[in-house]
Amino acid sequence: MLSIADIHTYYGDSYVLHGISLDAEVGQVSVLMGRNGVGKTTLVRSVMGLTPPRRGSVRFRGEDITQLKTHEISRLGIGLVPQGRRIYGSLTVREHLATAAHRRSSEQWPLERIYEIFPRLEERGRQRAITLSGGEQSMLAIARALRTEPSCLLMDEPTEGLAAALVRSVIDVILDLKRVRELTMLLVIPELPVALEVADRIYVMSKGQIVYDGTPDDLLQNYEIQERYIGIGP
Repeated sequence: MLSIADIHTYYGDSYVLHGISLDAEVGQVSVLMGRNGVGKTTLVRSVMGLTPPRRGSVRFRGEDITQLKTHEISRLGIGLVPQGRRIYGSLTVREHLATAAHRRSSEQWPLERIYEIFPRLEERGRQRAITLSGGEQSMLAIARALRTEPSCLLMDEPTEGLAAALVRSVIDVILDLKRVRELTMLLVIPELPVALEVADRIYVMSKGQIVYDGTPDDLLQNYEIQERYIGIGP
């Protein structure tokens, strides 16, 4: 569904992505791992047109989207849960979900379906987002992305800053979207146990390049990759 081929991305003169290639297969969860500062968020931004690559291509359902604007990419069916959630504190939960539904109708993700997965958001519908807990804000960021009717969902560290119990809630949502809703996902996940549980395929990055591409079971047995590139010691 999503194919990234040999992309090279810069911030000004700073060369960040050095020929990244990866695929997100239909109905599967692909996870991107690596230490801080290796280019994971830049890769997400490159896919979404926020920092377009200078070379290489990004294709979605066979269509070249490399030079499209972010809103055009979103309308094609790629949703984004950005790092840090990026919700608007002054808007209520209902306002977030209403403004995100940029199409004439939200057929796959009407509010009723959103509230089925996130009942707490229905309870908090009139509250401003700034008053929500960290876990509730994460749920709102995911729900907002779903309201854009994606067939492919990108999440950049959706578990960032959450307590263990709330991380479990996010994992359950990801697994539901994968197994029940059959949604294709590309996730940036820093925690190895979380990645191993949700992923069908794991890519590990270092210094703007892919240094590992394999299954969760393979990575679980590869202690060298874990220690050298993810930061997990023996």
